[in-house]
Amino acid sequence: MNPFTRIALLSHFVKWRLTWNRRDTRYERLVPGNPKFMGPRRAAGLITDGSVLMASGLGGNARASILYWAIRELFEETGHPRDLTVLSVGGFGGRGRAPGTLEELGQKGLCTRFFSGHLETFKAMLRLAEAGLLELQCLPQGIMALLLEAQGRGETSLTSATGVGTFIDPRVGRGSPVVDPAARQWVSVATKGLRYEMPKVNVALFNLPAADEDGNLYARGAAMVAECREAALAARRNGGVVLANVGRIVPRGWGEVFLPAEAVDAVVEYPGTEQTGSIPHRKAWSMFTTESDVPEEEAIAKLRFANRLLGITPRRGPVDDALARLAASIFADNVGPGANVNIGVGLPEEVCRLLHEGGVAEEITLFTETGVIGGLPAPGIFFGAAVCPRRMISSAEVFRMCQESLDVTILGLLEADSEGNVNVSRRGDGALNAVGPGGFIDFTCAARTVIFVGSWMAKGRMGVAGERMRVVAAAPPKFVDRVSEVTFSGAEALKRGQKVFYCTSVGAFRLTPRGMELMAVLPGIDIQRDILRASAMRIVLPPSGDVPVVDGSIVSGKGFRLRLGRRDGAAA
Repeated sequence: MNPFTRIALLSHFVKWRLTWNRRDTRYERLVPGNPKFMGPRRAAGLITDGSVLMASGLGGNARASILYWAIRELFEETGHPRDLTVLSVGGFGGRGRAPGTLEELGQKGLCTRFFSGHLETFKAMLRLAEAGLLELQCLPQGIMALLLEAQGRGETSLTSATGVGTFIDPRVGRGSPVVDPAARQWVSVATKGLRYEMPKVNVALFNLPAADEDGNLYARGAAMVAECREAALAARRNGGVVLANVGRIVPRGWGEVFLPAEAVDAVVEYPGTEQTGSIPHRKAWSMFTTESDVPEEEAIAKLRFANRLLGITPRRGPVDDALARLAASIFADNVGPGANVNIGVGLPEEVCRLLHEGGVAEEITLFTETGVIGGLPAPGIFFGAAVCPRRMISSAEVFRMCQESLDVTILGLLEADSEGNVNVSRRGDGALNAVGPGGFIDFTCAARTVIFVGSWMAKGRMGVAGERMRVVAAAPPKFVDRVSEVTFSGAEALKRGQKVFYCTSVGAFRLTPRGMELMAVLPGIDIQRDILRASAMRIVLPPSGDVPVVDGSIVSGKGFRLRLGRRDGAAA
């Protein structure tokens, strides 16, 4: 990336950071003869007390910020709307730091019940729940998307094998309530799996790029469409209202109509409405659209620079790079061309980067839970979008696609245990430690091959010296005898016949009927000292008793190459 582009990006993000809390909720862009066009305050006034509000978006993408602010300000001034149930399929809070996210609704009395698949980013809601001022509910992200779609058809529940054997299964864990066991349970045991329900949505609120003067909505130029259409259809079916926030007004026929005017009650055009974090629709980054003409390498360089500059998401070092190479090598050994591959947030993004750099990404289809298919999933705050995507479908459509044909999912982990169970949904007790599974349960129940990626220790320190990995400061591993919450069931995976791998910064394990088998170790790691004696997890060795040591190129990166079905330079 040339210096001029760096300077331009630096200037852009500094300006955004200095002005990211600036807004005018009294702004109005009206269209003569069409009463559906209104300002943010008037649109917020259409929401009645006790409503069930569904918001669409993920990460920094597709935030209807001006409407979130308008609802909050109206409540602070008038006390209304109040007692809202807010639903968000994906995580797009601001982690208590970034303004203009759905967290604006996390005010005492405004939001009293909150449902989401991923809770960690919604710090305002978690604090209210911790204080006993908000009921916190959690459902798998894909289940929520499919329930929303079902409501548009007039259905109120669905039955699925997804989640059996995990914490969401009332026979195993807490089910949907996060901290209050007296709260209503939205999951029950059915003859064939679990029966899921959620409240009837009567307010749909979302962000799209544009509307024409008739009020037709367009998705052309969007970074994702997520649950926009499903939310609108559900709210309509349930006798509610549909509120659309758009970035501009365009001529009729600007593109294919995404939602017709008759499906929308209010259109709020606001100049600052964003395509993705810091990028308004009026100056949208084409790299995130299906019409992209931006070279992938140029786009990826811009995103990496932006994420390093913003520092909102973790910065990765040599140990993380080695871990990602180990996971990428196991992927290459077990996956063939043409595979559909889901990429999770965090360290899996680094694996995705290596698949791209190794030329492997061209032979497979990568995607995330938002329904953006193909191209390269975007990292950091842009997660949920993709660089040069081939097509966009809704999140309900992508989860249904996964149930039919998901070959591989690459996901992170917080804990793993002797039975192969994994926890990603809870860091500890109380609401503030709730993370939520996101689409983790949906993907791990559907994929033929599951690859988990996580550091060996939570608080220890490791280092790289040439082609050798070493433990610098030991700490208790994240691989334990029994996880604190089961987000993935090893026993159920064995029943389904899945191939399951666990990649760590000391080596890799695979799930077998014999238990968690140490299948490979990184050079420099002492198996007895650093793994077997350090971990409470019961570990079995290969039947031969010998654990292969991977090639030093996985640690150093020098000479590391990938090829599907065969990995060059991986095994010693």
